[in-house]
Amino acid sequence: MFATFKLFFVYLALGPITGILGIPYTLLVGDISLMYRVGMWIAGAGVRAAGIRIEVSGLDQLPPGRACIFMANHVSNLDPPVLAPLMPRRCSILLKKELMSIPILGTAMRMAKFVPVERGSRRDAAKASVDAAADALRSGLDMLVFPEGTRSQDGRLKAFKKGPFYLAKDTGALVIPVAICGTETMMRKGSVAIMPGVARVQFLAALEPDDYATREALMAAVRGAIAEALPAEMRPEPVQ
Repeated sequence: MFATFKLFFVYLALGPITGILGIPYTLLVGDISLMYRVGMWIAGAGVRAAGIRIEVSGLDQLPPGRACIFMANHVSNLDPPVLAPLMPRRCSILLKKELMSIPILGTAMRMAKFVPVERGSRRDAAKASVDAAADALRSGLDMLVFPEGTRSQDGRLKAFKKGPFYLAKDTGALVIPVAICGTETMMRKGSVAIMPGVARVQFLAALEPDDYATREALMAAVRGAIAEALPAEMRPEPVQ
């Protein structure tokens, strides 16, 4: 539990003061870049304080000059603070709507064009989230999404939601599959306990949405690429 305490100490000690100072500064200068960079540094600092080491591969292969949608598997609440600071440019994130109600943090995330998603939402709410994400991409941001929609209970790759693939086909943004492993044993679903360890993050080859005739074909390609990069015990259950 000491690792848990250290992570939350960093976030609670540095997060509120960053928001209290950064939100009015951002409104004054009209540029969120500084607050964003500090926020990403804090996210990474909390992960490091908890004794989590990150091994990254594939970042050097990312194509420059194109908006990208990073699509990662999701096995732990540690995935966002591990992945977000690794993004090469400023990035929006599709996240659950409840996080937007956290004082200070929610305001900062709205200013950063993070996009809330309602679980099991109505079609019109889902469309509003996709439209907001498309707006973020067209403004020059990248996007980080977890297409499974929620964390995997057992660490194995689950079925994907369709929304991120509507987004990719509608905007033409490059899709970067991302495979993450290790975090599933460091903070399990339903627990706040954190165990130190190594998180391995692999950025895979970019996929061009226009190369796929349908959203379903693009979805299958992304899921297949991530599955192939994961260890055997995290791949989808074999079809009987």
